[in-house]
Order: sequence, then C-alpha cells, then structure tokens
Amino acid sequence: MLRFTLIAALFASPLAVQAADGALRADLERIAHTPIYFGHQSVGANILEGVRQLADGAGVPLHIAHGFLAENGEPLRKLASFNSALGEGSHVDIALMKFCYVDVNSDTDASALFERYRATIAELRAKNPRTTFVHVTLPLTTAQTGWKALAKRMLGRAPYGTIENLRREEYNTLLRRAFRGREPIFDLARVESTAPDGTTASVNWNGTIAPVMVAAYTDDGGHLNAKGKLLAARELIAVLAAATKPLQKIDDFATPVRMSR
Repeated sequence: MLRFTLIAALFASPLAVQAADGALRADLERIAHTPIYFGHQSVGANILEGVRQLADGAGVPLHIAHGFLAENGEPLRKLASFNSALGEGSHVDIALMKFCYVDVNSDTDASALFERYRATIAELRAKNPRTTFVHVTLPLTTAQTGWKALAKRMLGRAPYGTIENLRREEYNTLLRRAFRGREPIFDLARVESTAPDGTTASVNWNGTIAPVMVAAYTDDGGHLNAKGKLLAARELIAVLAAATKPLQKIDDFATPVRMSR
C-alpha cells in the first residue's frame, strides 16, 4: 500500500504520529548522505518542496541535487538534457528524471517515447556503472468534468484530459512492465491517482480506462498542491531510501528489486 497512512497519521493519535515520524526519519537519514541527482520541471519542483518540508519537520538536513530539464513539451530534448547533465563517470549514487504531463498529448507515440527513454538510460548506465537509476512514471492531470465534458461526449469528442491521460498510462504501463521487480520505480502516477480512501480516480473512453489525478491533490489540474506534494514527496523519499539497499522489496509491489549498479 502507498504511504498515504504516514501523512494521514499527522492528523491521528500521538502514537501513530510517532510511528510515522520514525519511519520517515529513518528513510531521510538513509538518503541524507547519498549523492542524488533529479532532473525535472515544475511538478518536480512541487515534489522537492514537499521533500524539504518533510525533512525540515523531521529535523534531518537533506540536499538533493537537481536541475530543470529543457524543455517542457519537448521530451526528447529533456532526455538529451538529462544525458548531458549526468555525463560519464558521475559521482552520483542515484539518478532520476521526470517528464512533465505536458510532454505527452493525444498525438504522442507512447511506445516510441519509452524506447527513447530506455535507450537513454542504457547509454547512461554504461557510462555510469556505479549509479542506480530510479524510473519515474509520467504525472497525470485531472480530466474535464461537468456539463461541458458531457456535451463533448455527446458529440463524440473526448473531454480534456481523457486521451492525454490514456497516452500517459500507455507509457507508464510500458515502464512498469520493463522495470518492475528489477529496478526501482517512483510511481508518481499511482500516487496522484490514488484517493485517500484507496480508490483510483479514472476516466473511461470507448471502453478503455486510465487513471487521472485526484482533484484534491491539485489546484490547477496538473501541479501538486500542498496535500499532493507531501504525498508525492513521502513516496519519493521511501523509494530513494529503498534504492540505497543492494537487494530489497518495495512495499507497494512486494517484489524483489535489484539495483542497476
């Protein structure tokens, strides 16, 4: 199960708060002295702000090196930017990059994009054999609702966020299939689409279902708000902490994960 309970515990009993804080502090202390690089754009900045808040609250000094990857809407340029940022013989122990939701639209060939991502990671792994690469699913957006969305459906048109999230899920399915159980995954899409009660927010188009962002986690339909950034940050911290171990299990999937070093 995702670590929503750890954030929820902040509003629960004192014993639950202590247990949550202890688990969080242990994860933060594990990664505090680990060289990490995170390539991202604005949603990544939201997550890092959440990480900073959690680290400050736990009293654990933490610095994650990061950089903005050029440029939103051009995912292949982001791959090149990430490749250039790491280079060869990097001293980074853990590296990850995150596409933005605007990098994928209704016309995106998800399979082709994933193959380019996988080729880039393979090249970087060859140049940086000591680095563990954490794979990140594409972030989601909310889907349009209300009478305008209904009118579009009646006209046979997809409401905004419908086809786009279907394409993102195509990419995410390929990523999970390729790396789950073998290399660490920060499943941001799963965090964003899982409501506090454990249900999954989703959209249906012509019989195909895809997850969408839970409306409570965003104020503009795409970026993470105060609640969403803490949930995503807690999950990232846990995944990074797990990635420091040579062989372990990720709680969400209960499958062995061998690092890519």
